[in-house]
Amino acid sequence: MKTFLTLFGLIFFQLSIFQAFAKDTISDFEKVFPGALRVEGSQLVGEDGKPVILKGVSLGWHNWWPRFYNTSTVSWLKNDWNAQVVRASIGVDVSKGFLENPEFALEKIQAVVDAAIAENIYVIIDWHSHHLVEKEAIEFFGKMAQKYGESPHVIYEIFNEPVELEWSEIKDYSEKVIHEIRKYDLDNLILVGTPTWSQDVDVVSDHPLTGFSNLMYVLHFYAGTHQESLRSKANKALESGLPIFVSESAGMNSDGNGPIDWASWKAWTEWMDAMAISRIAWSISDKDETCSMLLKSASSFGRWEEDDLNIWGKYIREYLRSDQIENRYFGN
Repeated sequence: MKTFLTLFGLIFFQLSIFQAFAKDTISDFEKVFPGALRVEGSQLVGEDGKPVILKGVSLGWHNWWPRFYNTSTVSWLKNDWNAQVVRASIGVDVSKGFLENPEFALEKIQAVVDAAIAENIYVIIDWHSHHLVEKEAIEFFGKMAQKYGESPHVIYEIFNEPVELEWSEIKDYSEKVIHEIRKYDLDNLILVGTPTWSQDVDVVSDHPLTGFSNLMYVLHFYAGTHQESLRSKANKALESGLPIFVSESAGMNSDGNGPIDWASWKAWTEWMDAMAISRIAWSISDKDETCSMLLKSASSFGRWEEDDLNIWGKYIREYLRSDQIENRYFGN
């Protein structure tokens, strides 16, 4: 009973924060860029100390969908989709990925980061790997921090979805990468991956990183597969004070396919709203799958018509432009 009351109190407190500041942090984002982000307790805030709840989209793997890694696409996502943040997913140890062609990866990431800064939105530099690639990650994030450390727009995601790794291994890796980033960038937000496809935030909350500031921990979910049991794990982590950022999410099954589970997705969005959690939807790509928002007809440079989007793409565009769309998609 005590645990339930504590959790209820946390939810009520977080919801009160969200309701009190939602207008300032979301609807006025275009008018007042929140500036340098920092973590206070478990809450992300802007330069003025008001809570910030970022909503945006992730580009697909750079090695398979490089055609969308350009200035025009980022501009379209900001100005037509109303994305407040874009995530650049640098494929690492895969075909045509960073390990095979680092120069190409750097070209693609820099195009997206430069465009996001020019558009005055946030950008996540995502080391999109499922395995431990330590030496190259340290070198990569050192370069990124040297180049972009002065920009408040930049967020580092240092490990996308660790698989078959204990938290102790991820923690050791994260400490090394963060040390390298902090040599050149003392304060920009860093997102830390968590075990089992970035789901075991409860495990992390027992032994979080220490000695660093401005960190949040990554939670990923696909609503068709992950439901109340994963939210329970996240609630445990939040109750312990662990700051959470949902850097990848979608409405279908975890393989990216299958029908969209609208009821489960609605439960997730209501939970993220109540907890004042930032979230990124997956993905800007044109693979023949439910989670890829674009069809093959879509231009490489934005300016997409409705017929260029699948149902997930149409929903996410409307969701970012306006939260008042539930009747159409949820049948209420």
